[in-house]
Amino acid sequence: MDLNSASTIVLQVLTQATSQDTAVLKPAEEQLKQWETQPGFYSVLLNIFTNHALDVNVRWLAVLYFKNGIDRYWRRVAPHALSEEEKTTLRAGLITNFNEPVNQIATQISVLIAKVARVDCPRQWPELIPTLLESVKVQDDLRQHRALLTFYHVTKTLASKRLAADRKLFYDVSKAMHFVCSLWNHHTDTFLQQICGGDEAAATNSLERTLLSLKVLRKLTVHGFVEPHWNAEVMGFLHAVFERLKQFLECSRSIRAENVCRDRLEKTIILFTKVLLDFLDQHPFSFTPLILRILQFVSNFTRLLFDHLIMIWNFLCFIPDSSPETLEAHKIKTTFFTYPTLMEICRRLVTHYFLLTKEELMMWEEDPEGFTVEETGGDSWKYSLRPCTEVLFIDIFHEYNQTLTPVLLEMVHSLQGKANNKHNYCFFPVYNAVGLAAYELFDSVDFDRWFRNQLLAELQVSDDRYKPIRRRVIWLIGQWISVKFKSDLRPMLYEAIRNLLQDQDLVVSFLNCCLPVDDFEFRTDQFLPYLESMFTLLFQLLQEVTQCDTKMHVLHVLSCVIERVNVQIRPHVECLIQYLPLLWKQGEEHNMLRCAILTTLIHLVQGLGADSKNLYPFLLPVIQLSTDVSQPPHVYLLEDGLELWLVTLENSPCLTPELLRIFQNMSALLELSSENLQNCFKIINAYIFLSSPGFLEMYATDLCQSFCELLKDITTEGQVQVLKVVENVLKVNPVLGPQMFQPLLPSIFRGIIDGERYPVVMSLYLGIMGRVLLQNASFFSLLLGQMACEFGQELDQTLGNMIEMWVDRMDNITQPERRKLSALALLSLLPSLNSVIQDKFCGIINISVEGLHDVMSEDPETGTYKDCMLMSHFEEPKITEDEEPPTEQDKRKKLLALKDPVHTVSLQQFIYEKLKAQQELLGEQGFQALMETVDTEVVAQLQEFLQGL
Repeated sequence: MDLNSASTIVLQVLTQATSQDTAVLKPAEEQLKQWETQPGFYSVLLNIFTNHALDVNVRWLAVLYFKNGIDRYWRRVAPHALSEEEKTTLRAGLITNFNEPVNQIATQISVLIAKVARVDCPRQWPELIPTLLESVKVQDDLRQHRALLTFYHVTKTLASKRLAADRKLFYDVSKAMHFVCSLWNHHTDTFLQQICGGDEAAATNSLERTLLSLKVLRKLTVHGFVEPHWNAEVMGFLHAVFERLKQFLECSRSIRAENVCRDRLEKTIILFTKVLLDFLDQHPFSFTPLILRILQFVSNFTRLLFDHLIMIWNFLCFIPDSSPETLEAHKIKTTFFTYPTLMEICRRLVTHYFLLTKEELMMWEEDPEGFTVEETGGDSWKYSLRPCTEVLFIDIFHEYNQTLTPVLLEMVHSLQGKANNKHNYCFFPVYNAVGLAAYELFDSVDFDRWFRNQLLAELQVSDDRYKPIRRRVIWLIGQWISVKFKSDLRPMLYEAIRNLLQDQDLVVSFLNCCLPVDDFEFRTDQFLPYLESMFTLLFQLLQEVTQCDTKMHVLHVLSCVIERVNVQIRPHVECLIQYLPLLWKQGEEHNMLRCAILTTLIHLVQGLGADSKNLYPFLLPVIQLSTDVSQPPHVYLLEDGLELWLVTLENSPCLTPELLRIFQNMSALLELSSENLQNCFKIINAYIFLSSPGFLEMYATDLCQSFCELLKDITTEGQVQVLKVVENVLKVNPVLGPQMFQPLLPSIFRGIIDGERYPVVMSLYLGIMGRVLLQNASFFSLLLGQMACEFGQELDQTLGNMIEMWVDRMDNITQPERRKLSALALLSLLPSLNSVIQDKFCGIINISVEGLHDVMSEDPETGTYKDCMLMSHFEEPKITEDEEPPTEQDKRKKLLALKDPVHTVSLQQFIYEKLKAQQELLGEQGFQALMETVDTEVVAQLQEFLQGL
């Protein structure tokens, strides 16, 4: 692209690209896009945006296109990369003259220079830093500011590079520390003189340069030195920061609110603190010489430096104990945190920083719900001072609890006799401190007595002006209830709080303490008399509150109540059931609220049991949406949605067509292979137990295909989950199950022959093959033939190898049920004339006797043995008040066990019948010869178990 001829055309197209008319704008943008890869295009752009006579909007657009081109085409390896010749010209043009009059364009030019510097400095652009430093020295205010602005963006960019070679290059840049520090001091002194002289315009310019040079020093100091404590310039600058900060704080107090410098001044003060924080974070040991000074500086709890005190405290508490710097830090810690200092810190934290401010009290009056939401994690609360002070208080109290406990107890005792004073808010900070230090005060505070004698009375003060105190009392009880609160006192608490639940201004504050949330000593019988009224009031609150966070909080407590009282909730939930569909619809744009609804539904289904089928018109579409990975909300709802799906299946009395249809979501879920995979397998098993024939007829083929894909790349735990599904299919459907999952069985057979190295996997392999052999002998014969053909062996050889490995790896099976199954399966091969089976007869008997040891129990009265795994009929289990009732799935498993050979066939009787049949087949002499292959001790144990048969 010829510069002379192209400049006019490019300028014209850029002008069109600034048009508001899309008919003009779109073609211009397309043309500019085509020119992006044309040689010379960026040289034309440089000429345009450095021409101050042109329209500002056109120049602005030229800068943006230039900047975007650097990202795409500046690197050598980029497609359509700029030529080295053009880049050389562009680099020279960018730093020819720092005189851009428009601030926004100047900033963009500085940023694009920094982008080039990231790639080319210093190898291809060694003159950049020297040129910037020379330009900063000039007397012209505009040129000096623009050069300083560019220097800041360049140092910021270079400091962000992390490779060792890049770090070394930045260390070289940091040699400019002395000059930049001198520049900073000069502009700072100038600003202070000008602001004192009342020259606001000049002071504003000087402050801007002070801020820019300080930003450069922040990067150089933090990232430009390996061991900055050995560099006199760095440490001198950091010590100077304290003096300058003190000057700026004094200046901020005297400056008028309407002064144009005020905003910049506050930003500069904050930047001072960031310099110190960054340095402490990156070079904690180099900060050691500064610790005592900053501790003294913030001992009056200067608002802007409070984060420093917290970070330094953490540094002092958790640094390792080996270096000289550590010893010095501990010495400083001991020197500074004396008893008087600690006492003063404790008192000041509690009495100054835990108090409710006038603004907070006003917010309480105007919007109590909004105030509660903010205090429990709202955005403004995150940036307020109180969370910082609370963290510091907890840490210091933990470290010095023997010293500070008497101080805090004295504050508590000073409140005695002041109860019921609605204007006395001194309770608030003290109660806050006692709640935060609950674990530390466990042995020092008789909280039960305090509750009976004072706190309970304070809860009963009805005056509206006492609300903040009642609210803090309730919060305090919530802090202590899981630490030290007698169970016998809970009814008194429930009674007091039931009356307060009608006050929306207070209720959200004490949900966690008045109801069984995280209360390990909760007793259902104590809570039941209050269940109906509290549940009703909570439901009313759920309807009345407006903020999403509050609704989530109330739902969380309702869920905990339902979870704790379980089936006792059934008479009280109809209103909630009717309301949840409306709330779900209202929460369409609030995924976290919908997550809370899912959690509530989980506990609701568990509490309702089989009656939860009445929820299906609402429940099943919710599950469908939450577990459909093609729907955007699944990102938030999937985990809880899967849990709800599972408990719905576990409590379902029967399989409905709608419930069956939801399983269409499963294929995509299995492909995710995420942390939710375990719940997916539990859901699959639940479907198998719920309706094996109907479910497998519809989904077995797809499921088997998904399993085959999963097993190609899955963890051992995932493999175990797949095998458990196959095992359950064979349990519920031993005839059709092997056929439906036939593609998986050869790999299982092969794993047995190869001696699978993971015991838990081998145990499942043998369990699956045991069921096929025991309950579907004809299919086992077909599979054996298929595998013998695959191995190129005779059928008997393959069978012998399998039995031999089975006997050898029997110890991998730890579950008594699977051990008995193996014994039954191998015994099912008898009676037989097959020489291979007779050759393995000893191993089969050994396994059988081991199985007898596992399952037989001796009757102490008769001295006879019986199989303890036998089940003859289903009995409803007797459950205590604290136990959860069995789910519908638990009942289905019990009924399934009544059909399982493991629980219906006596191993003792089965061995006896198989040995008798083998004896009849071989004759007495042949049978005795076979028995002689078995160890005499094993034979003796066998005879003892079989006596009386």
